[in-house]
Amino acid sequence: MSSAATTVPGTPRALPRAFWALWVCQLINRLGSFVQPFLVLYLTQDRHLTASTAGAVAAAVGGGSVVSQLVGGWLSDRFGRRVTMLMCFFGTAAALILLGSARSMPMIWATAFAVGLLGDLFRPAVSATVADLLQPGERVRAYGLLFWAINLGFSISTVSAGVLASLGYGLLFWLNAASSVVAGIVIWTMVPETRPTLEEGTSRRPLLPVVLRDRMFLTGVLIQVGYATIYFQGYSTLPLAMAGDGLSTSVYGTVMALNGVVIVVLQPLVVKRLATYDRPKLVAVSMLIVGLGFGIGAVVHNWWGYALSVVVWTIGEIGFAAVIGAVLADIAPSDLRGGYMGVAGMAFGLGAVIGPLAGTNALQNLGATTTWIGVAVLGVIIFIAQYALSPAIHRRTAENALSGE
Repeated sequence: MSSAATTVPGTPRALPRAFWALWVCQLINRLGSFVQPFLVLYLTQDRHLTASTAGAVAAAVGGGSVVSQLVGGWLSDRFGRRVTMLMCFFGTAAALILLGSARSMPMIWATAFAVGLLGDLFRPAVSATVADLLQPGERVRAYGLLFWAINLGFSISTVSAGVLASLGYGLLFWLNAASSVVAGIVIWTMVPETRPTLEEGTSRRPLLPVVLRDRMFLTGVLIQVGYATIYFQGYSTLPLAMAGDGLSTSVYGTVMALNGVVIVVLQPLVVKRLATYDRPKLVAVSMLIVGLGFGIGAVVHNWWGYALSVVVWTIGEIGFAAVIGAVLADIAPSDLRGGYMGVAGMAFGLGAVIGPLAGTNALQNLGATTTWIGVAVLGVIIFIAQYALSPAIHRRTAENALSGE
């Protein structure tokens, strides 16, 4: 990959206080993210649901996330980034407590959807806030730092959750809810509103008509749906495949903790270098590595084999996460930045629906080997598509830079 024109300066300027408050918020939120990695195991072991039913409930969380990303982006543009984040964190705490206490299937479905709906409102708001606060050349560094904070928390919470789950799954829900409340307090006390103001006499454009005419952006969103479908196998199909190989819940927690550990150790060492590469092509290569990393599951059946798989796809995840936010900020119009981030985030919500449904059903009906080979093939397909889209992304970035977007 050739170097891009935008690079991280040799001596980066200090990032603003509001950004570091977002960093702390992300860290706290992820430190308490105990429920998602163990939701399928909780439903199958504690609620005694079948694998496919548990996967469908996990997909309901993803269904809520699909709506959440779009609503969160719209809210952050119309009413403000800050209020959207507050709604997310305080609302998620309530939804988690309700999900953990739900006994009937209708209540489980409803509260799972609510967790997804409320839990991802903050994502487009945070991404838009970073783009509001920082210049284009600083964004890769900033998004990389947020990604690092998320995974520092994740590497700790996953191991802790594996231990806490042995004491009872209910504790996971309460601790996760508490971390959401603390994250909300950080936003309340330390993060100001950053939504760009419009010139007098102008009104905000409606989001959907603009997005629906943007074929390049929609193609990129579709590609990200494929990526998210692969990524969410780590939280649905992977724990079931490991259990099928006789590996315990604590082993899954430890193996998944490698994801956070690798990111925490490796990401700070490579983020400046990643910022010098062609961003859209780096996204493509990273997607390929993630797909092939999961594909390793087709030939492994012990803890160290799964650990190798996690390490490989984590390397791809680092490349993707470090630059995708900057790519989206580069191509989005400034007055619809939150909405564009939300629509792009919907790709992960759709992947959170498709991934658990496809993966768990494939595992149940076709077996682990066929499932993981299919994941690897999908990785190759989205790599080709994203690489082909790169020239159009560069043209849009240049156009926005010239117009001052």
